[in-house]
Amino acid sequence: MKSVHVAVAVVVVNDRDILIARRPDDKHQGGLWEFPGGKVEAGESVTAALVRELDEEVALSVTEQSMSPLLQIPFDYPDKSVLLDVYWVEADMNSALLAHGAEGQEVRWLAFNRLSEFEFPAANQPILDAVLARLS
Repeated sequence: MKSVHVAVAVVVVNDRDILIARRPDDKHQGGLWEFPGGKVEAGESVTAALVRELDEEVALSVTEQSMSPLLQIPFDYPDKSVLLDVYWVEADMNSALLAHGAEGQEVRWLAFNRLSEFEFPAANQPILDAVLARLS
């Protein structure tokens, strides 16, 4: 089975609002919402992958110093295994205002207590639980 190492960012601004993005319909788990991030390339650290992916995907400029590890989630889907390396990322308001779906995807800033209104991939449930525990 294919295994994928994914860097995931829970981007938060003002200790309240979280950035989410809708997965393209033609991708694995298409149409569902997710926390931004992407595949970690060979020889790349998770934090370096997040700096790169957040810039590429949502035009959000962050530094590795703004990140702290949140959790790691190994998860098996029927067609692939993923290892989600999840980091908490503090964004400043100026950068947050410039964030957008740089790859054409829909993105939203959302009050953390509204996350349950959106459908996420099954592997994301521990992330949702961790966000609620940290900000409630």
